[in-house]
Amino acid sequence: MEDKTRADLYTTMVQIRAFEEAILGDYHADKKPAWDIGAGLIPGEMHLSAGQEPVAAGVCAHLDNRDAVTATHRPHHFAIAHGMDLNKLAAEIYGRETGLGRGRGGHMHLFDPMTHFSCSGIIAEGYPPALGQALAFKRQGTGAIAVAVTGEGAANQGAFHESLNLAALWNLPVVFVVEDNDWAISVPRAASTSVMSNADRAAAYGIPGVRVEDNAVEGVYDAADEAVQRARSGGGPTLIEVHTLRLWGHFEGDAQAYRPELAEVPARDPIPTYEQQLIADAVLDETKVEQLRAEARQRVEAALEFAKSSPTPDPSTATQYVFA
Repeated sequence: MEDKTRADLYTTMVQIRAFEEAILGDYHADKKPAWDIGAGLIPGEMHLSAGQEPVAAGVCAHLDNRDAVTATHRPHHFAIAHGMDLNKLAAEIYGRETGLGRGRGGHMHLFDPMTHFSCSGIIAEGYPPALGQALAFKRQGTGAIAVAVTGEGAANQGAFHESLNLAALWNLPVVFVVEDNDWAISVPRAASTSVMSNADRAAAYGIPGVRVEDNAVEGVYDAADEAVQRARSGGGPTLIEVHTLRLWGHFEGDAQAYRPELAEVPARDPIPTYEQQLIADAVLDETKVEQLRAEARQRVEAALEFAKSSPTPDPSTATQYVFA
């Protein structure tokens, strides 16, 4: 892999983390001493993807704005890696009129026609819409593909299996991605899933399946490269499962008492691990690392300032932009 590609993967991961660390600070700042999920600058639930950056960076490195991505209730890493405007993303999270959905959807309901990105709070919901996108792309003959993302717990939903079956039957240009972070909210995969790897389930539908271990961004990159090329060339769908890591809670405010390995989690952070690898290989040095981190923070600060200075929706417009 070229040094530039490796540096770009690291840069994407750092940008995602910088954004989520800033959101984390603002989300918690005004919800205490008595926890009030509806209070503060960012009301509502918040699901952050710290630790899962390698999945988004490795997959989206092969995509462009022609391609569609349907993500989960934990969507920021894929939104950023797929090129979503940080200002509009931040404004939507803060519930502002300048957001992607004019502040109506919040962080779990991001819809961006500029990057063909969408997500939902319903698990496995993004798989069937990805089939529709892929079918449209196939008929248009543009070479665009769809990428559908879900978690390992959602791989037990009927929509997961139905989508794999139909995508294989119709030979659609879609890449299915499963993020295995070991925990479906508080349920370990061993307590809910009869197979060790969801990638093995691909064989039931006659499509390739691959599992990437160790949260390795370059492993994700290589697996996605092959899958995306197959989809674009008419070879049909692929299922990729990545054994990744959820650094923080399922949602902010989650005490995570169900995680016996919690004390070991910070040492498995994929960003310093990859950073050390790139420094050892002379792809980056300490000066370049600090520069990339500073630039990421600056972009995030500008986006958050844009969001906070934007107006909140006028309550009198509550019935606008909806179906009736």
